[in-house]
Amino acid sequence: MPLESVEGWGRFHKGLHHVSRPAFLDSARAEIERGNLPTLAYGQGRSYGDSCLNANGRLIETRFLDRILAADWRTGVVRVEAGLTLDELLRISVPRHWFPPVCPGTKFVSIGGAVANDVHGKNHETAGTIGAHVRAIGLARSNGDLLELSPSQNGAMFAATIGGLGLTGLLLWIELQLAPIGSACFETETLPLSGLDGFFRIAEEDGDWSYSAAWIDGLAKGARLGRGLYRRGRHADAGGFEIHRNPSFAVPFDMPAWSLNSHALRAFNAIYWNRPWALGRKRIHYDPFLFPLDGIHRWNRLYGRRGFFQQQCAIPTASAPAAIRKLLTLAARRSEGSFLAVLKKFGSRASPGILSFPTPGATLALDFPNLGASTSALLEALADIVLESGGRLYPAKDATMSSQHFQAGYPDWRTLEAQRDPAFISDFWRRVTGIAA
Repeated sequence: MPLESVEGWGRFHKGLHHVSRPAFLDSARAEIERGNLPTLAYGQGRSYGDSCLNANGRLIETRFLDRILAADWRTGVVRVEAGLTLDELLRISVPRHWFPPVCPGTKFVSIGGAVANDVHGKNHETAGTIGAHVRAIGLARSNGDLLELSPSQNGAMFAATIGGLGLTGLLLWIELQLAPIGSACFETETLPLSGLDGFFRIAEEDGDWSYSAAWIDGLAKGARLGRGLYRRGRHADAGGFEIHRNPSFAVPFDMPAWSLNSHALRAFNAIYWNRPWALGRKRIHYDPFLFPLDGIHRWNRLYGRRGFFQQQCAIPTASAPAAIRKLLTLAARRSEGSFLAVLKKFGSRASPGILSFPTPGATLALDFPNLGASTSALLEALADIVLESGGRLYPAKDATMSSQHFQAGYPDWRTLEAQRDPAFISDFWRRVTGIAA
């Protein structure tokens, strides 16, 4: 099997891998039982760092394991192969008046990858993570065992597999409870934020707006720190059931490093902020509301060949306002203001996953182009603020987290290690635990 170069979505971490692409579940099971290379499943490669990589080992790519195995369109319960994407599920379920219960910021992820990372969405306050809606999982282990996992059957392995970063074995299928919808549209409202205090005030007043998130100007300082646009939404009862379209634009090549600088960011933020037509209430399709970046295919090329970092943190409620203020202040002061700063409130609905990322409080996601040593130093300083606040970083977005930060943020990591399939490991797990397969 020839070696192939594979990289994370942030394009910073990459490595040579032995890649297999089974087309059937039986073939996938047989694949993990032969050979002695450390193994990892690979879906759509949308993890930003190295949690989807296994350099010099084997990746089992699941993109051809994309069938719907069973569906009850009266109740909205579907059983799908792990390689089916959210994009494909939406195309099938929306015309039947059902919607995925939780959607991350892109629909171009596999359902297996979504469960392995226990993804959250704009509706975390009401719906929790996707793990809260998983009814059962089919898991293949390297010793030949085929397990069905659920809260009542193999419960400890079920908890380790949801948010378990693909380390407990090969996810074959997922049974998921979908949510009923009255149309493919959302009723939305966009409000201006003059500063950070405004975000926390509005976030407490969402009422029956079940989806929400705020764009934040990453270069704003002083009294304007945290200024931005707060957007919230809820499923509309009218508007038809039209599915989304394919991306209308693709970035054709890697942009030059100088194209994304503080001057470009300052100009973009000024234009984005001063858009009076963006404010107020509108009815829009789910695609631009939930997946705005999906309209640009291969948007990660905008950051150039050196790639970029996204650091996303979860901060507990009590320390969130002060910690978020420190994070935004530091990022703006270092003149590496984030090109994509998103702030959201997390709810209290618990996930069954033992390594689930969200915690009641707030989450801030910051993007930075890779400028070398200065960016690394900034990410470490930001991570220290998160650690001091009692928060943690998101493994699915991480590329630089230290073992200290990981183990402090996820004290139950040893429980996952005890359930890990001995043949499965990732570059991320080696990096943050020091354990080698």
